[in-house]
Amino acid sequence: MAKSYEYTLSKPDPQILVIFGASGDLSHKKLMPALAALSGRNALPDQFTVVGVALDHMQSSDFAQMALGTVDDPSPSWKELTKEFHYIEGNYSDDTTFQQLSVLLDEIDKRNGTLGNRIYYLATIPELFAVVAEGLKKAGCVQLPGTSPFTRIVIEKPFGIDLASAIELNQHLHSCFDESQIFRIDHYLGKETVQNVLALRFANAIFEPVWNRRYMSCVQITVAESIGIEHRGAYYDKAGALRDIVQNHLMQVVALTLMEPPTTISAQDVPPVKVKLLKSIEIVNSDHAARRAVRGQYGKGVIDAQSVLAYREEDGIPEDSDTETFVAMKLEVDNWRWAGMPVFIRTGKRLPERVTEVVLEFKGVPHLAFKSRQARLLEPNRLVMRIQPDEGITLRFGAKAPGESFDLRSVSMDFSYQDTFKQAPPDAYERLIHDAMIGDHMLFLRSDEVEQAWKIVDPFLEAFRNSDVPLSTYRSGSWGPHDADILLAREGHEWANP
Repeated sequence: MAKSYEYTLSKPDPQILVIFGASGDLSHKKLMPALAALSGRNALPDQFTVVGVALDHMQSSDFAQMALGTVDDPSPSWKELTKEFHYIEGNYSDDTTFQQLSVLLDEIDKRNGTLGNRIYYLATIPELFAVVAEGLKKAGCVQLPGTSPFTRIVIEKPFGIDLASAIELNQHLHSCFDESQIFRIDHYLGKETVQNVLALRFANAIFEPVWNRRYMSCVQITVAESIGIEHRGAYYDKAGALRDIVQNHLMQVVALTLMEPPTTISAQDVPPVKVKLLKSIEIVNSDHAARRAVRGQYGKGVIDAQSVLAYREEDGIPEDSDTETFVAMKLEVDNWRWAGMPVFIRTGKRLPERVTEVVLEFKGVPHLAFKSRQARLLEPNRLVMRIQPDEGITLRFGAKAPGESFDLRSVSMDFSYQDTFKQAPPDAYERLIHDAMIGDHMLFLRSDEVEQAWKIVDPFLEAFRNSDVPLSTYRSGSWGPHDADILLAREGHEWANP
């Protein structure tokens, strides 16, 4: 019987975590629960506190109560820790806010022994990233890189809205912080099962020899959601699925799945090979992009036996909105390992179920020794890595069905993360916040990585903007527009729907 695996994390050095946008949804739903979980695991520094900064009017005691209320059953250590939380009400464009913060941080250092170490977490709207960075620099809240005490800044996505804005944002950040001090967070990289892609590939001799175009016929990566836009209408209608999911989450999964073996699994060796893979993805012009992409917008339908609205009927969405809620694309990787093999990616809202998975489809055997009627139910061999939910790995292969005749069926061999380790994977934010605290960059994005992903996506943005790619309406509860099936059918493939 498998034993429960104890998930442990190291103890970071003393420090103060400053959260800008501390009263917002991200802080309430993700950051505070992650900190509470780290506290319960005894994985926070012994000398540690949190300072919240936001526009909302409240006292430090109110902020502490808000933090305490983000978890249903707070541990004694979390209850004790929140008593020391601080809050500053202020405008991010006002120098006084940062001057007040600087004074408070110095006072906490003297009282709590946090040694001048700082992490600034920007949980604000993207338009304020540069404003906050410059405010911190001007107020003297940024230490020189590579010195003690340390200064780090954590930036949430989106990192720009296109290549030009991403470059501009990086220039602003680099005028205030060194690249070594910047932690660009993509919560997908904090998922244990995303990291398990590295383990599957580079810890098992049986997989790496066939991880190439000679044995695989295509790779499919799906990020599907059954929910709609919920309360994000104002943001989503400006962003769309291409900016919201493809440029960041999907590109990261593509890079980890297809990259070359790194020398070590470390912050020094993994990011460079990810960037190398992204640079191998063919950058097409907008005309070619139009022929390699499908976009759609959900209409009315049924999800989990409940009728749901069309996208244009959602709150805050214009009646004539042409924002895509579904994207399917074909990518080509021009390198020795993958040249000529298609990579299909898709993401969408109001699809039948919530699932993120990587499907590696293998080529057929060179000669099938069975009669066609015996193999009529045989599917291609597939290795499926489920990132969420029901995290795990499935190998689909052919086997003989019981009986006199030699009829073949596709069967599955399954690995379940939870069944094996007897616990659900830890929350991504829990891992990433801890990594930022200890200064480990491996699961964060470099500036060149962000910009290269935008170089790949920008031609598709242009094709969408010029309406070169028709906007199809698909029924909520379906797997998207029919054109997405045609995209694969042209290459002799079909989607491996869960």
